[in-house]
Amino acid sequence: MVWRIGVDSGGTFTDICLFEEETGRLEIWKLSSSPDDPSRAIAQGVVEGLEQVDATAGDLGFLGHGTTVATNALIELRGVKTGLLISDGFRDLLELGRQKRPSLYDMNVDKPEQLVTRDLRRQVPERLKSDGTVDLPLDVEALKKEVQLLGEQDVKSVAICFLYGFLNTEHEALAKKVVSEMLPDVFVSTSHEVAPEFREFERLSTTVVNAYLGPVMKRYIQKLRERLDEVGLKVAPQLTQSNGGVIGFDAAANLPVRTVLSGPSTGVVAAQEIGKMAGFPNIITFDVGGTSSDVALLQNGICNLTGEADVHGYPIKAPMLDIHTVGAGGGSIAHVDSGGLLKVGPRSAGAYPGPVCYGNGNEEPTVTDANIVLQTLNPVEILGGRMKVRRDLALAAVQRLADQLGLGVMETADGILQVVTANMAKAIRVISVQRGHDPRDYTLMAFGGAGPLHAARLAHELDISRMIIPLTPGALCALGLLLTDLRADFAISRLTELTEESLAAVEAGFEELSVQALDWFATDNIPEDRRKEIRTVDMRYAGQNYELSVTVPAGPITLDTFKKLEEGFEAVHKQRFGFIAKGEKIQLVTLRLEAIGEVKKAQLQSYPKEGTSPDAAKIDERGVWMKSEGDFVTCPVYDRKLLKHGNQISGPAIIEQMDTTSVILPDMTATVDAYLNLIVEIAQ
Repeated sequence: MVWRIGVDSGGTFTDICLFEEETGRLEIWKLSSSPDDPSRAIAQGVVEGLEQVDATAGDLGFLGHGTTVATNALIELRGVKTGLLISDGFRDLLELGRQKRPSLYDMNVDKPEQLVTRDLRRQVPERLKSDGTVDLPLDVEALKKEVQLLGEQDVKSVAICFLYGFLNTEHEALAKKVVSEMLPDVFVSTSHEVAPEFREFERLSTTVVNAYLGPVMKRYIQKLRERLDEVGLKVAPQLTQSNGGVIGFDAAANLPVRTVLSGPSTGVVAAQEIGKMAGFPNIITFDVGGTSSDVALLQNGICNLTGEADVHGYPIKAPMLDIHTVGAGGGSIAHVDSGGLLKVGPRSAGAYPGPVCYGNGNEEPTVTDANIVLQTLNPVEILGGRMKVRRDLALAAVQRLADQLGLGVMETADGILQVVTANMAKAIRVISVQRGHDPRDYTLMAFGGAGPLHAARLAHELDISRMIIPLTPGALCALGLLLTDLRADFAISRLTELTEESLAAVEAGFEELSVQALDWFATDNIPEDRRKEIRTVDMRYAGQNYELSVTVPAGPITLDTFKKLEEGFEAVHKQRFGFIAKGEKIQLVTLRLEAIGEVKKAQLQSYPKEGTSPDAAKIDERGVWMKSEGDFVTCPVYDRKLLKHGNQISGPAIIEQMDTTSVILPDMTATVDAYLNLIVEIAQ
């Protein structure tokens, strides 16, 4: 038997999903992460997961891995001391940015902390013109003095970003050579290798984030490779990128910025497949882990790729699924701010010491503790009985917070959930309302260890009438690793108007990208019948500052291609902004090519329909505190594994499984579909 295994390593839990190619058997496993060394929990999880199916590492034909190491390191600012070499006169660009306030009318809003302090931003005499020609040659002697200074400051990483470095790589390449020779143990990141596109600030920010995370990811990958070798893995492991595809470990170590949404991206890939099978192509995904919540919008079964995103306040210019992340998860810590208001997150208790109820010494209440107090979560044990919890400790921690706020303990616990729900709803409005989509037109798909636990409250907050809870929500990101392909993205900036005179330049640009894709196909030994290319172009009206992505029709670049691009751009512009500026000049900005190497994927099984009664799955009853009643309400508790196709559950109810807990509120009805998804309808 040949097994394929997907491993999703989160800040709190590590999820394992195993798929047997011949029989279609699907199994999942879950264990606590090991934040001090994430590779330990991954290797342990692989071994334990294989033991559950009587297999060994030698039986594996594929191992894909999604990680939140980069995401959490950025959110929690746990990168390395980083230096920056930048063109003379641009020292403060990282801080000035686009000179936009994060919140226009908030005079006290906090800007994200700078990843490179001002004393470590060193200016280098050099200058390229806007066409890439040299105006002032790089002053190598001055460069060496600045590199020496950075070495004396004991930086662990250096970012290099020169003006127009994406048009002419000569200066950046020379600077990298000098840094590597003078500081051989320092991680070096250049903008032309990380983000070879225009927009100086975004390219700079991306390069700095890559440098800031580089040593963290490199250490992590090295340890993980060693541990997987120890357990007997024979196949080359793959790591998920933010675009939903996978790449080798070496590529990921050099470009960690492309893995910032590594873990969340595969959840979206799985959601796409499940949504199509369930008959709901328009979905908002809601993935809640221990540290963060990740949301994405799928229209007609597709999550758009974006060439730029803002991750916790840091602009990143890299190909990624359009996912929005906020620091709101099960381990997010609740506290009272200086103004006496209740706040939740983004600081997290992580896997260790974890929430107070874990009994590992943490005394600050978390979202998980609030759920334990309210008993929406099992107050005795979680993970299918494998982990005991202490409600008494959680109750005491929430009581201390309640005393600060002058509220009752249950009202405070419920307040924690209200605040974190508001944070989650705000994230969803960013990807829906702010982009011309009404969330009421979409189905909410909840997954992650805490997604189904909070989905009912969130659906009410957004007035969404339907939810889907997949069969294995807590391990859906791991499952997504078994449903994705090998992917690589290539881009080239070509600012030109959408006119006949631009045909040759656009055609030449895509040919250049196609050559890069062919090299990648050959390097990764992808058979010709498994190769696929998707072309897109970023477009805008002349004078606009931001672009919209439009798919390029297959075939040669012709005037008809340009006509279809114009039509596609107008449709997307109308969707996003509500109008079309007829007669305005349209510009092509960046050409993109997505290269896909198709692989064999897991196939989800369907089951025959059985009766509507869920009684055979009922295992218990317990009181759950509900704000609408101001008291505990007795709710039936069901075992998810025992639910069958056709079963219907009326709320209030709790549905438990090894990897998560689903809450069905009083005005909701859950039905089990053919793929054993829970389809939850909400009374309007």
